[in-house]
Amino acid sequence: MLLLEAQLSESGRPILQPGEIECQLIDSTDIDLEQETKPPYWNPLLGGIVSLTTHRIIWIERTRKKEPVQSRAFAIPHPAVHALEPPKKGGLKSLFGKQAVKLRIVVGIRKDGALATRDAASAVRVVMVFRNLDSNSDAFVTRFQEVLEAKAWTVIPPTSALPGRAHPGSEPSFSGRQDGSQPSRAFTTAHAGVSGILKREEAQAKQADETLQEAFGDLNALMSKAKDMVALAERIRMRLAGSSGGTGGGTDEGEGSRQEMQDLLLSVGIASPVTRENAGALYHQQLSRQLSDFVGPLLVKSNGMMALVDVYCFFNRARGTELISPDDLLQACRLWERVNAPVRLRRFESGVLIVQARGHSDEAIFAQLAQLVKTPDGTHFGISASDAARALGLPPALAKEELLAAEYRGLLCRDDGADGLRFYHNFFLELDSLQEAAAGQQQ
Repeated sequence: MLLLEAQLSESGRPILQPGEIECQLIDSTDIDLEQETKPPYWNPLLGGIVSLTTHRIIWIERTRKKEPVQSRAFAIPHPAVHALEPPKKGGLKSLFGKQAVKLRIVVGIRKDGALATRDAASAVRVVMVFRNLDSNSDAFVTRFQEVLEAKAWTVIPPTSALPGRAHPGSEPSFSGRQDGSQPSRAFTTAHAGVSGILKREEAQAKQADETLQEAFGDLNALMSKAKDMVALAERIRMRLAGSSGGTGGGTDEGEGSRQEMQDLLLSVGIASPVTRENAGALYHQQLSRQLSDFVGPLLVKSNGMMALVDVYCFFNRARGTELISPDDLLQACRLWERVNAPVRLRRFESGVLIVQARGHSDEAIFAQLAQLVKTPDGTHFGISASDAARALGLPPALAKEELLAAEYRGLLCRDDGADGLRFYHNFFLELDSLQEAAAGQQQ
């Protein structure tokens, strides 16, 4: 295969490289080669979704609903692109209605037939055919040309230049030159010894404080300092990881604060959020896939389920200024069944909406509740939503919904008294089984 294979997430979204941002999406696109340069092993790629990023152009195969086979994806890195030949406008064919638009991409190849990002032996023309006549192919071609001129793939991401563990005497990545190298300075006795290390640490803290104050001064400064803020957050995270690994013990309060800080720094947001501008008609479908990828790790920490309201808050916080409406979120969740996502939207009998993993089993939760109500305290006093929440590791509101679901299945029975709503083991099921056994013995 001439094109490079691209990795996809579990929901079918392309996994972006460090510093890579998705710019444009277009549907119903074929990729083929010019007839005179087509090798015998080449198979055309038909009817896929094309994702234009700052580093690559990715073709994603569209699979049918409920199809278990994982979608394929192939990419052309931008360094391999030599030129673009925009579609020809006008002509005799345009008089008979709209025609499929063809974009020719001249890419370099090596002697063995693989794509060449440098020192290409020859070149071939990759033909991209836009079958969707309603799509804005002109805007896509214009955006493609702008991306090639920007050459964002030549910029080294700030996190890639950071060391695995920060050295006490190292300088922040944003204090050096644009190419990442540090300015040379003459050695003096003031920079030597413990006092020199303390002075450098003090200078780093002062510069980090100035960066924070300048970044949060106004929105424009924040956007211009975005890379510096990401580098600073990554550096703090690495220091926390290094300190936790180097120390053998610590107080529970200190460990909790360190874990909370790591969680905050790790949730720096979505680098390339899906928007109406870059997705167009595919907005809700791609938003559904991105939401599925985002909520997966959260469900692992939340024992397999989260309230839809909490998902909305977390997702919008991660998107930064690209906020979505509740209607867009609900529509994206309802598309999970169509895109065969690993998560699903569920509605309890009370009308509460939650998000849970597709492999989540209510039977396991019901088994835990059955054991809880059979304990001595559960037998005498019953269990409340708070008791179930502590046992299941869920919020009290969701634990109450699980109790009501178990009651609906006949596993529990309720007592709504002065102490509030409490649930007990349903002994009536055992009485029914005893009566059936007695009737069988009499016969």
